[in-house]
Amino acid sequence: MITLLIWAVIIGAAFAYCWRKGYLLQLTNYVQQTREELRKCTWPTWGELKGSTVVITISIVLLGTFIVLVDQVFFRLFMFFKL
Repeated sequence: MITLLIWAVIIGAAFAYCWRKGYLLQLTNYVQQTREELRKCTWPTWGELKGSTVVITISIVLLGTFIVLVDQVFFRLFMFFKL
């Protein structure tokens, strides 16, 4: 019970300090401005999101395949020349 009371006092003191310094007002303004900016954003439709996901997945597979092939070529060259 005492521990809970000590934590309540610490949290209350931290809240009072932040309130007095104006940190809570700054945080409130930041959150409001962020929400306003997010309302201005145009979000992709479900179809656009699925299309972008397919393009990214295909790109990752192609890049991965290319890297594996190049790695195998260099590995075989190094083994052939015993470097």
